[in-house]
Amino acid sequence: MGALRYLTAGESHGEALIGIVEGMPAGVPVTVREINDQLARRWLGFGRGGRAKIERDRVHLYSGVRFSRTIAGPVALKLINAAYKRDRAKWPQVMAVDGTGGEVSPITLPRPGHADLAGVQKYGFDDIRPVIDRASARETAMRVACCTLARLLLKQFGIEIGSHVVRIGHVGFSTSDAWRQMVDDIIEESGAEAVSKLADKSAARMLDLTLTMECKDHIRATKRQGDSLGGIYEVVVSGVPAGLGSYVHWEHRLDGRLAQAVLSIQGQKAVEIGDGFRGASTPGSSVHDPIRKEGDRYPRVTNRAGGIEGGISNGMPIILRGYMKPIPTLIRPLGTVDLATGEAQPTRYERSDVTSVPAAATVAEATVAFAIASAFLHKFGGDSLEELKAQYEASQARMRDTG
Repeated sequence: MGALRYLTAGESHGEALIGIVEGMPAGVPVTVREINDQLARRWLGFGRGGRAKIERDRVHLYSGVRFSRTIAGPVALKLINAAYKRDRAKWPQVMAVDGTGGEVSPITLPRPGHADLAGVQKYGFDDIRPVIDRASARETAMRVACCTLARLLLKQFGIEIGSHVVRIGHVGFSTSDAWRQMVDDIIEESGAEAVSKLADKSAARMLDLTLTMECKDHIRATKRQGDSLGGIYEVVVSGVPAGLGSYVHWEHRLDGRLAQAVLSIQGQKAVEIGDGFRGASTPGSSVHDPIRKEGDRYPRVTNRAGGIEGGISNGMPIILRGYMKPIPTLIRPLGTVDLATGEAQPTRYERSDVTSVPAAATVAEATVAFAIASAFLHKFGGDSLEELKAQYEASQARMRDTG
């Protein structure tokens, strides 16, 4: 079988988003409901803008699945953009694909912090709209849909992904010690998905009710000021076997692949694996995880490495944190330059959120699932789920025998 990969197409205010997933083994159970459930989670969180009230994402599967199981061919998916359908007097003209849209006034005021100016410079546009619509985080809806297939594959092997928000703006947990034991206990008792189920009950996707209320107040105050907020979230993965990734080739290092998976999401500026940031200023004796033997396993006493050593999963839960910048579209304008005239101007307003950190965490769950599934298939292979399970079990048996 080939490598697992996916491709998305479409614009934020175009008619639809399209996705293709290639490399899924045959026989993996997939239902539209499971994909739609993950798409609904992408709209969670207090502080979302008007589009959250418009979109009700429902995926349509066109190929690659028969009788709720993959058939090894490329899976084709489609999501209709409700914003396009809702305002047919505007968007079919603005986003016309065949040159019949008529006169459309160009957008020439780039927003600081957005892809606007860099995109225009790169592709030579005289209108920022093509950049705005493709660079939009709306694209992540199709990414979540595509990556849910990888998530469903991993679930067949007891691998679960969850997330929770650590901080929004200046409100949140002070250090990882404040939530680490709670999350570790949830994972040990019920798996990583239980972390998400608990977080999803919070308006801020936080694991603390008091902090949730403080976050809501912080978001309201920030909206009144016409500003936006970034934050930090944590993604956890349970049930990952030792041996995914490699120290031999740089492109197969699991930590590198996970970092790319998170930083590929719009607005993400940093990734931390395990106690990465704190470990950089802490003596090695307080950073590295002592090893113990437990039956035929070698668990670590602690998990400061976040489940990865030497670019390889070590059998402990994988823990990483994403750092998201504030959304660059502000109600209160910033200074910019009109690309048509060269004159200084205030920025124009595009509908946006005050913060989308809770949503970013659910998108990161999806992209992390895809990175883990890609590494899993690279190690164990198999053209069908049955063959993959056989090779996985044989590999685990060999590991137990050599332990």
